[in-house]
Amino acid sequence: MKKTNNTLVSRLASGFILGSLLLLQSVAHATEKLAGLSQQETTKILETIDERQTNGGDFKGVCYIKETEKDRDPRILQATYFRRDKDSKILILISRPKQEAGKGYLKIEKNLWMYDPGSGKWERRTERERIGGTNTRRSDLDESRLSKDYTGKWLSEETLGKYTAHKITLTAKDGVDVAYPKLEILVDKDSGNTLKMQEFSLSGKLMRTSYYPQWSKLFSKSKGADVWVPKEIRIIDELEKGRSTTILIKETDFSNLSDSIFTKAWVEQQSR
Repeated sequence: MKKTNNTLVSRLASGFILGSLLLLQSVAHATEKLAGLSQQETTKILETIDERQTNGGDFKGVCYIKETEKDRDPRILQATYFRRDKDSKILILISRPKQEAGKGYLKIEKNLWMYDPGSGKWERRTERERIGGTNTRRSDLDESRLSKDYTGKWLSEETLGKYTAHKITLTAKDGVDVAYPKLEILVDKDSGNTLKMQEFSLSGKLMRTSYYPQWSKLFSKSKGADVWVPKEIRIIDELEKGRSTTILIKETDFSNLSDSIFTKAWVEQQSR
């Protein structure tokens, strides 16, 4: 009888110890989840986003921009954009509609220039410049520079539809010229793709909300790896209710481009 009691006590003790260990593991897991990602882990996520969307060589794409405003007929623009990611150069050249055709936006040496074929003049623009008068910005079509231009901080784990995502806030680094000084993004935990981005003014006012419902994965010979390109971007204007923009990106090409494309002379020649 005594031996039976000892065995029972031993089993109870073992069960108590096992239960305590499981409880401690559960508490540790909950604490870890609450604490979230470290600064280093957050920075790594941003670096991965940049690396995946940047091509080692050149990039060409055709995009269609649909601008919808309240009580107005939708506007549709067609543009071709050329990128040389290694030099951080981009040219956006509008081809349709006729009244916007020939207008170009050229970024070289950290300066953004806009060419008006009507006047034949170039004007320097800020990063907030609206492409073709739409709510599209240069950064919507350019390489991703989140880790270079911003400092990220993990906020929480959230769900967006069927996705579980990291919510990260980003603050622009000193001396960097960006369209918006503060961002909040949702990054899909499984794919690593950006699902949603919100852009804020210096005062903290929400300016735009963008959704990225579809991505393409394309192999680049020059990079020797895949490049992720958003197939569609949906932008909501948070200041002007009822105004939205949809960008569809098609006909992507990673072939080498002529050096002359990233010059003012080449842009001017296209409208002659």
